[in-house]
Amino acid sequence: MATDYDAPRKNEEDASEDSIEELKNRQTNRQAPVVDEDETETAEGFELPGADLSDEELQVRVLPAQSDEFTCASCFLVRHRSQVAREEGGQLFCTDCEG
Repeated sequence: MATDYDAPRKNEEDASEDSIEELKNRQTNRQAPVVDEDETETAEGFELPGADLSDEELQVRVLPAQSDEFTCASCFLVRHRSQVAREEGGQLFCTDCEG
């Protein structure tokens, strides 16, 4: 909160009266409206663990291999070329699997 140092100072009586009035105003302003929310509608959007998803179809867009990437022959993660630790028989291994 910004303080105006050029404003005239209030004595203790004025400060206590103002603060009580401000508190009353703040209490009336803070009351939030009551929200009627249907719990069943809200719950329909959640998927429970172990739910039957056999009729759902997953759509994934697979990007082609980039020139600066390789797939580690050990952990099968796509890594940047700077993480190649060794090459054996045409297969590349990352620095994490090397150690």
